[in-house]
Amino acid sequence: MRRGVGIGTAVVLGLLLGGCTDGDDAGPKPAGPTVAVPTGPPAAAAAVLGATGPGTATPCRGTAIAVGADPQAVIDSKPAGSTYCFAAGVHRISRPIEPRDGDTFGGGAGVVLTGAVPLKEWTRDGDRWVVRGMLPAAYPLKGQCEDNRANPCQVGEQVFLGGVHLNRVMSLEELKPGTFFGDYAANAVYVADDPSGRAAELSRTQTAFARGAQRVTVTGLTIEHFASRPQAGALEAGTGWRVTSNEVRGNHAVGVMLIEADGAEVGRNTIADNGQLGLGQYKSADVRITGNLVTRNNTDGFWIADWESGGIKSTRSSGEISGNDVVANRGVGIWSDIAEYDRRISANRIRDNAADGIRYEISYAGIIEQNVVEGNGFGTGRGSGGSLWDGGGINVNTSAGVQVRGNLVKDNRNGISIQSRTRGDGPRGRYVLSDVVVEGNLIILGRAEASTGVVENKGSPTQSGAVTFRRNSYQLPTSTRFGYRGKELTWPQWQQAGFDQDSVSS
Repeated sequence: MRRGVGIGTAVVLGLLLGGCTDGDDAGPKPAGPTVAVPTGPPAAAAAVLGATGPGTATPCRGTAIAVGADPQAVIDSKPAGSTYCFAAGVHRISRPIEPRDGDTFGGGAGVVLTGAVPLKEWTRDGDRWVVRGMLPAAYPLKGQCEDNRANPCQVGEQVFLGGVHLNRVMSLEELKPGTFFGDYAANAVYVADDPSGRAAELSRTQTAFARGAQRVTVTGLTIEHFASRPQAGALEAGTGWRVTSNEVRGNHAVGVMLIEADGAEVGRNTIADNGQLGLGQYKSADVRITGNLVTRNNTDGFWIADWESGGIKSTRSSGEISGNDVVANRGVGIWSDIAEYDRRISANRIRDNAADGIRYEISYAGIIEQNVVEGNGFGTGRGSGGSLWDGGGINVNTSAGVQVRGNLVKDNRNGISIQSRTRGDGPRGRYVLSDVVVEGNLIILGRAEASTGVVENKGSPTQSGAVTFRRNSYQLPTSTRFGYRGKELTWPQWQQAGFDQDSVSS
């Protein structure tokens, strides 16, 4: 029995399927040469970690946009397809920028686009401070929060004091150091910390860039403190956009949101500390999301286990998610959900996310290959648990035509979870669990409670042959580490059930 090696050292699995990374996805291949599973940063991510963001963008040459100028007025004075260069400094964006087809927006070190306004003229109110007249009128709310009684995540405006994000409370009685309360009826913002001598800001503009135009490039900018609404982005990209070498941080909902953005590319960005999700993709075909650092997202308390919080989520879309470092997000690391098709999730490093590392749900024709998936699924909160229903490493839920191959799945809450539920119909037929192949993975279950296997609800019994496990390698802390048809199985019992008959465990 052969043992694997730890993170930071190349792992070679002799049982991996040969030729699976040659771009031919027609089906299973016969055994062939070994395939190296990446265990450090993916090659694309390694080249940019620590070097992403505005400082690495190509120097901008074009029409200058000075600090304090109205960007839209400058854009409206030039033809479509122009290049605009933001001057170093803080640009306060009071309305979404509306590019035209082919426009390019560049910057560099020291260029910040913010959706926040300064908070001044504080007055003492007992043991707290208040500023008035800065909030917008009340508006309809949406989104599911970890706290589903008070629902603090639904409100978009945030307060930053001395550059530090304050947590929202929903009543004056709850106010304490490190928090703020926005009273929309009285148009008043309260804090418990003395704001004297510290810069205080309120995020108020919802979006930096609107998505109406095509083939727009945004590069070399810091985009921060926008009051983006749930499922909407501080930067919203459309068809053919290129979003490269930016830092998108501290916005309320989604950092970068692709909406009907066929052919868009998002690469070499740092997307961090956003309130709901780092990057979202909706109804966008053939998108490339490559070499980004996506970290510490869901700062504003969206539902960790099951509502679009965390690193990257795509819906009704297709394309490539590769070479990204998806780290320490309070939700799912990478999540494909609802009618995804022809999706490839490859060579990412996905670690320490609170929910599943990778979740592929009610979708079709996906490839999940050569990822390092480590330390995911240990978040606590509403709906979270330790069963296979909650996954932990890689979770395939009621999907068809999915290949999970050549991944290192190490020390997650659970290993690989295959789920069958009753989920209705989709655009390519009924959502069912079928033609799922789990092949050539190294699965290390470090916890005595961790397991790998197949679970199903009563309305969707798994048909024989719907799921294939083969040529995998396991490292197990105990012998009973598999689940099938509601039972816990030992390694011999798992093989007797028809799974992993040509695999090894130690």
